Amino acid sequence: MVGVDGSESSLRAASYAAGLARRQRALLTLVYVQPVMAAGASLGVPVTETTDQIAEELVREIQVAAEQVKGIFDVRWEFHTFRGDPYNGLVKAADRLKADAVVVGASEQAGHRIVGSVAIRLVKAGRWPVTVVP
Repeated sequence: MVGVDGSESSLRAASYAAGLARRQRALLTLVYVQPVMAAGASLGVPVTETTDQIAEELVREIQVAAEQVKGIFDVRWEFHTFRGDPYNGLVKAADRLKADAVVVGASEQAGHRIVGSVAIRLVKAGRWPVTVVP
């Protein structure tokens, strides 16, 4: 299972996970966690519609990439969305989907070095092998 959010590091993680899935003839499960922003929703911001659009764009990007390498680099894949904060959403996804391993991109935010990134929290959870792709 790989967490994707459209960032460069998450797309690199998806490429890495696709290579693992291809070599192991495994199903690649891509997961996008749609953030729940109660404050934005209460102000009338269409949060759900925006995150739905992001999910649709990610699926289109993945389909285009899969089509470009079809016949050369075939990987079975599926896409799921979960709602919540990234860490809890990925934990819920990994549990529900019975993930063998979790692949995520390294955080690109400087503040995560102090507070801790999603990747670090997943590693500390110790429930699955976690690969963090720079």
